[in-house]
Amino acid sequence: MANFFDLMGRIFISLIFLLSGYNKIFNYGDTVSWMEGFGIPGFLLWPAIFLEIIFPILVIIGYRTQISSVLLAIFCIATALIFHFDFTDQIQIIAFLKNLGLAGGFLIIAANGPKDWAIDKKKKYVRL
Repeated sequence: MANFFDLMGRIFISLIFLLSGYNKIFNYGDTVSWMEGFGIPGFLLWPAIFLEIIFPILVIIGYRTQISSVLLAIFCIATALIFHFDFTDQIQIIAFLKNLGLAGGFLIIAANGPKDWAIDKKKKYVRL
């Protein structure tokens, strides 16, 4: 049962990034304008899209899960500090704390690694 919960947790925490990356692709111009409003160069959108699509897939399938989780945690903290640091707006406070919560979840995944339902599962060898 722990393996099932681990996999479901990895899927749930990764879904927000997959959907966000997908939306960024199809709303590219609006997203670039929004980023530039915060002083972030628009050319950084493609690396963000790559990160939001590839690393969550790696977390879900359990391949290089720990490094992917650490990178996603760093991304969550960075985006919280850059885009959601307006504590006069209740919505931004919630978004800030959501990003920190996601970072915490990714750090837990990084600390514990994936369970048995992962590509990187450690094989147990039996001596004959």
